[in-house]
Amino acid sequence: MDTDFSGRGRPPRAGLPELAAASLSEAELLGILIQRGSGRDGAVALSGRLLARFGGLRKLLAASSRELAAEKGIGAARLAVLKALPELARRYYEQALPTGQPIRSPADTAAFLMARLRDLPHELFCCIYLDNRHRIISFEELFRGTIDGTSVYPREVVKQALSVNAAAVILAHNHPSGVAEPSQADERITRRLKAALELVDIRLLDHLVIGDGISTSLASRGML
Repeated sequence: MDTDFSGRGRPPRAGLPELAAASLSEAELLGILIQRGSGRDGAVALSGRLLARFGGLRKLLAASSRELAAEKGIGAARLAVLKALPELARRYYEQALPTGQPIRSPADTAAFLMARLRDLPHELFCCIYLDNRHRIISFEELFRGTIDGTSVYPREVVKQALSVNAAAVILAHNHPSGVAEPSQADERITRRLKAALELVDIRLLDHLVIGDGISTSLASRGML
């Protein structure tokens, strides 16, 4: 990852081809997006300062509106851009799992879930409901918890699965700590959900734990 936050060097350029964009630093790329207000060179310098201040791009984009607005040089327009960027990225990765299409690979599923869950400060338990050809019916955020965990109710998972006529389910939740190692509680709820789904002839394909840049599949661990 590019960690040059200095903002020195070339000013950002509009209309960049893909290869030219790939050669730019994070400060230069960010400068292209927030160049309103003080000119391009100023935008790169501001971007470099923000990246250094927050400790990198991910932490910058995960910062609250209040934290960002407190920074010199961040007005309403730049704040709107910074808050829109992570949402745009999430929507981009959602295209890895389009509704009505079959799941192409475990990697696509992991990328989609990483984009949705990775940077959340709270635990979120989700389900991907599939038909008998493993085509995606829907993605549902079912249970939201604290940083310490969440309460998951098997009857609600089964109820939703039946309501969309699902034949299979993939479970997922994040660990705000960043550690993707399944806990004993994760293993217990997986067994309970598998048993509940089997009662109505719905297959549990996997349960993915999302950490900081890594995911763990309970199916690959032989826990299903």
